[in-house]
Amino acid sequence: MMTVVPVVIVGAGPTGLTAATLLAQYGVECLILEQWGSVYPQPRAVALDDEVHRILARLGLRDEFAAISRPHRGLRLLDRNMRVLAEFQRDTAEGRHGYPQGSMFDQPELEAILRQNLKQYDTVTLRGNTEVTALTQDAGGVRIDVTDTATGEHDVVRAAYVLGCDGANSLTRASIGATMHDLGFTQRWLVIDVVTEADLGQWEGVHQLSDPARAGTYMRIGKTRYRWEFQLTPGETADDFRDMAQLHPLIARWTGNIPVGELEIIRAAEYTFRAQVADRWRDRRLFLLGDAAHLTPPFIGQGMCAGLRDGMNLAWKLAGVLDGTLPETVLDTYEIERRHHARAMIKLAKFIGTAMTAGGEVGNLIRRAVAPRLHLVPGLTDLATDSQTPPLHRSDLVKRPRLRRTLAGRLCPNATVDGDRRFDDVAAGRFAIVTSHEPSPTQRADIERRGAVLITAEPGSELHQWLRTGGARVAIVRPDGTVLSAGRQLPACH
Repeated sequence: MMTVVPVVIVGAGPTGLTAATLLAQYGVECLILEQWGSVYPQPRAVALDDEVHRILARLGLRDEFAAISRPHRGLRLLDRNMRVLAEFQRDTAEGRHGYPQGSMFDQPELEAILRQNLKQYDTVTLRGNTEVTALTQDAGGVRIDVTDTATGEHDVVRAAYVLGCDGANSLTRASIGATMHDLGFTQRWLVIDVVTEADLGQWEGVHQLSDPARAGTYMRIGKTRYRWEFQLTPGETADDFRDMAQLHPLIARWTGNIPVGELEIIRAAEYTFRAQVADRWRDRRLFLLGDAAHLTPPFIGQGMCAGLRDGMNLAWKLAGVLDGTLPETVLDTYEIERRHHARAMIKLAKFIGTAMTAGGEVGNLIRRAVAPRLHLVPGLTDLATDSQTPPLHRSDLVKRPRLRRTLAGRLCPNATVDGDRRFDDVAAGRFAIVTSHEPSPTQRADIERRGAVLITAEPGSELHQWLRTGGARVAIVRPDGTVLSAGRQLPACH
């Protein structure tokens, strides 16, 4: 008998698991189809910011993620002699979203807790060892042809919508005829993960080595796990660095006198870092999320983050369309909002990567002269130390005036609202009205009738200050925490 579900998600990486969990929280039945039988074992992503940490908390993983992650202190730019050229520190304490501005983690551990968390929802089914071979749309929905990679058996699934979270080589992207637009950045890098019980005694942040002979990156990602990335020269491959004898000369600047026998290589793999965005993210009932829609160089740690942002942006809209509370036209806002944001973050990553690695000896001389003075450049320190990302592009769900500063498109702070509870705990995935006004009984009744949450910003509170700084007294906040509109009066925000 053919399986029929409202939503099929192709791919059970962090993006697919996030989208599935959010949909489950809204009671939407979905089926995840994953080619691997279990968590993909190799580490990939290692960093996320507090905006995305907030998404994980929304999934119910606040404590679980804290247990497998460690805050990082920012970024150091080093020369070939390991001299610090510049340092940009980030706050490791709770910021405006309630979490450290940056955290390091091991991706397989993150995927494991995402999968475990998903088991509490009986509306979600995860099928591993399942290869999607074709996606075909018709008037009634989408036909998904699948093959069980363990038995070779073929099956057909039907869905109202399909979310393609199937990575850089996305079948979903090919199915809608989308192509990747290259933003002009391609570099081959060696990515190394090492485990050791020894303490390297290094600064607990990201180290960017600006060596014209071989650019590199170092970071601690766990109690005993460390990550290095080194740019490969023409003719080199990962095979040239498979054992510690070959690899040790690259990492010895950080490991010092630690015996080689105490350092274990978990993996040494070659990756091509690219900057690309799909030319379209949707065809009717098929959507692209994560690496299927965009590829980001890793220099600002936003690759996986972008995929989780995609899931957060789309899930509540899709749930509203499926239950009839939102018109289908709201789905048009997904690509409008997310494509511009992803493109901005990719361009920033490309800029940072180029600035840190390009130019050979001449570039090195420029960095040595300029880097110590970067803190004097207006806005640059904020860019490097502040985790806040750009506002979403104007859409039917982001009411941004063209010539006036506004809170619309930005995230509402996850401020403390009621004792130990924060904004997200109170809003709980619903629309919220944040106001420094005292609403009338009629206005309160109208807000309740619409199923929204009223949050009063008391004088002196963080939310009150946020509204004042944004020149507003009222903000309508969407279920994903983004401000839909902001103004001076409650009626103006209806």
